[in-house]
Amino acid sequence: MKKYLTFLLAVSLFMTCKNEPKNDTVLDENITEEIAYASFGEKILADNALTTTSMALKYKSMKIGDTISAKMAGTIKEVCSTKGCWMRLDLGEDEVMVRFKDYGFFMPLNATGEVVIDGKAFIDEISVNELRHFAEDAGKSKEEIEAITEPEITYSFLADGVLLKE
Repeated sequence: MKKYLTFLLAVSLFMTCKNEPKNDTVLDENITEEIAYASFGEKILADNALTTTSMALKYKSMKIGDTISAKMAGTIKEVCSTKGCWMRLDLGEDEVMVRFKDYGFFMPLNATGEVVIDGKAFIDEISVNELRHFAEDAGKSKEEIEAITEPEITYSFLADGVLLKE
């Protein structure tokens, strides 16, 4: 019986002295909460997106015909009310006209809030006919549409993918 008790004592000591694996991970105080996005078009990540201020500076340094690859975060100002085939993003003093690559995807007609877009940024001259078409898609009145008489130089973006913050 003494041997049995000694054996139990040794086993219990062994179990209590067992080395637990050390958790050396330190919590990063800068961890950001994960944001949920609805994804449209090609799969993109939200990381490294330019702010609207940074993107506005890039646009100001461009001229008609210039194109750059870019990823930016912004806030939706307006979405095509017919199909969701374009949207306008707030750029502070200006706005960005966003269309979608090959009309391969569309935004929800009621989309609002923050987005991340990835693709090609460029300066474009939009014809009177196209401006009137966009105004019609946006639900503008006949008078507002007919008031469009001159082409417009715009900040444009052809998006390969969009993340809409949920």
